[in-house]
Amino acid sequence: MASCFVMPARSVVGTGALKQAEDYLKEYGRKALIVTGKHVAKSVMMEELKQTLSEIGIDFVIFDGITGEPTDTMVEEGVMIYQKENCDFCIGIGGGSPLDSAKAIAAMVVNPGKIADYNGKVIGGKLPPVVAIPTTAGTGSEATKFTIITDTRQNIKMLLKGDVLVPALAIVDPEFTVSGPKSITAATGLDALTHAVESYTSKKASPMTDTLALSAVKRIFTYLPGAYRNGEDRRAREEMSLAALEAGVCINNASVTIVHGMSRPIGALFHVPHGLSNAMLLKECLGFALDGALERFAALGRAVGAAGETDEDRKAAEKFMGALEELCRACEVPTLEEYGIKREEFFAVIDKMSQDAIASGSPANTIKEVNAGDVRAIYKRLWDE
Repeated sequence: MASCFVMPARSVVGTGALKQAEDYLKEYGRKALIVTGKHVAKSVMMEELKQTLSEIGIDFVIFDGITGEPTDTMVEEGVMIYQKENCDFCIGIGGGSPLDSAKAIAAMVVNPGKIADYNGKVIGGKLPPVVAIPTTAGTGSEATKFTIITDTRQNIKMLLKGDVLVPALAIVDPEFTVSGPKSITAATGLDALTHAVESYTSKKASPMTDTLALSAVKRIFTYLPGAYRNGEDRRAREEMSLAALEAGVCINNASVTIVHGMSRPIGALFHVPHGLSNAMLLKECLGFALDGALERFAALGRAVGAAGETDEDRKAAEKFMGALEELCRACEVPTLEEYGIKREEFFAVIDKMSQDAIASGSPANTIKEVNAGDVRAIYKRLWDE
């Protein structure tokens, strides 16, 4: 069956990417809203961006109000600044949160109502261009048609989507990720791994996404431990930036499955960073999904060298799961309890989280039927293992 393949119109990748992208930036307008967080706003990367824009005659205003994972109120503030300052386009620089926020701000500049009105709907309209400059290797937001924004009134993470949300330009310079702390390196790297594995084992997988997903998985298994141990490892940083971009393109076209569906409610209610909550769920969620896509999990096991060609599929799939657990241990992924979440508080909201997970639509992409009862059981196993 034919499939549509969506990715940024332009992606400039590699050391010196920002300089290389100057001519493209000139096309988007005369004034940019730079969307970022407090830390990146004071960084060397921001100074480089400001200098580049000044040199090519682009004015800018900085909105550094993205604290933690983005909310509807942050987006509303960004829209107000964009309109007040008469900006022409948005530049998101930072981790997934500023990039997602830049996309959401661009969407709400041209669409009526509140962003919560678009939960579960496809966002349209002619959006101002969005330039995405990641400083982490993992979220893939620089390549996707999705943005995840917390609805502070309903206390849920909204998955908003639409082809118009795909950035016009992705600027991916691995040097921008070198200063990232170990915890961010692990969380975002495992987020990229989740994207790649879920897209490869999704009902919406296609030959194009399969190629990129397998490439991303192999890169991450090979290079994430090195990037985690030594952030100055340039080769590891470069490979992880490529993997994150590959995996982002994958979920853009094959979507995510049960892990992301169950991860968002944990993030919304307990404020666990997105990549970390994904990592906490990998063993139980993918273990549940295994039977539905045995050949695919077996192929992953062989791709990362955990299984051999002579291993039958179940054995190869189980070896992949073992390698996945080992990678999570190497990146020191905590349990929910180790993170500081209280068991009784978690169990008190399992029903709500299960409903929210199913309502997101992501679990339905799993190549195995998933219902609210299955999701509840998996949430409980996070404590009972």
